[in-house]
Amino acid sequence: MLIIRLLSYLPFGILYLLSDFLFFVSYYIVRYRRRLVKKNLRNSFPGKTKNELSVIEKEFYRNLCDYAVEMLKLLTISKEELTRRMKFNEPEFVHQFSSKNQSILFLASHQFNWEWLLVSASISFPMAIDFVYQPIHNKLFERFSVLSRTRFGAHAIQRDEVARELVKRRNILRGVAIVADQYPGYKKDKKYPVKFLNQDTVFFLGLNNMAVLSQYPAVYYTIRKVKRGYYEADPNIVALPPYEKTETVVIDNYIKLVEQVINQYPSGWLWSHNRWKKRHLK
Repeated sequence: MLIIRLLSYLPFGILYLLSDFLFFVSYYIVRYRRRLVKKNLRNSFPGKTKNELSVIEKEFYRNLCDYAVEMLKLLTISKEELTRRMKFNEPEFVHQFSSKNQSILFLASHQFNWEWLLVSASISFPMAIDFVYQPIHNKLFERFSVLSRTRFGAHAIQRDEVARELVKRRNILRGVAIVADQYPGYKKDKKYPVKFLNQDTVFFLGLNNMAVLSQYPAVYYTIRKVKRGYYEADPNIVALPPYEKTETVVIDNYIKLVEQVINQYPSGWLWSHNRWKKRHLK
C-alpha cells in the first residue's frame, strides 16, 4: 500500500505518461482481453464497420488506462483538485430533494471514470453518500478501493447488507449510490432479462428492489470526458416514488439510459467486462 500511495503523489503529467505506457503494453503486447472486447463491440454494434469498431476499441483502451491512473490518484488528490476535474452540471438538481429532507437513489454505470463520480459526490452534494460495493478476493485492492472511495466521508455498504442498511440508516439524509450495469454473477442474484445492446442480457433485479424498499427518487448520472483528466456529469430522473412492488419502472428506465449513453460515447464503457456470459440464461 505504501508504494501505491507514493505513486499516487505523482503529478497528473507523469501519471498520464504512465497511462500511455500501459496502453501500449496492454493493447499491443499483452493484448489484454482483446478478443473479448472485440466480440462485445461486434455484437453490440452490428451496424458499424470493422474500421469504426477498431477506432472504438483503441479509444476504449486509452480510456481504461486513464481510468487506472486516475483511480490511483484518488488516494491523495485534494478536494479542490477533484472538484475542478469532476464537474456536476445543474447543481440545483440535488438541492430540490435535499431541501425537502428527501434522500435519493443515485445510479451510475461503468462509463469513463465512475470512481471519480462517486467520490466527487461526497464533496459536492448537500447530503451524505452511501455506496454499494461487492467485496473482492484481493484484499490489498479491496482495501485500496474502499479507502479511496471513503476518503471524503462516503459510507460503504456491502452488497449483501443493502436491505439492512437501507432500513438502519433510513432517517439519515443521504444519497445511496450504486453502479448497477455489471453482470449478476451469483446464483442467488435475482436476474432481470432484457434486450440490451442488441443482445439477450440480464441485470440485477435487486436495483429495482432497492427502489421499492427505500421509496427514494432514482437519479442516473451520465458522465462524459471533456478532455483528458476532466469530466462532466449530468442528472437524469429515472423514476419518482411511490413504487409498487410489482412494477419495474426503475430498472427499465435505468437500462434505457445506460444504453443511450453507451451509444453516445461508446468508447467510455467497460467493454473488457465479460458482460454476456453464456450461463446468464439459466
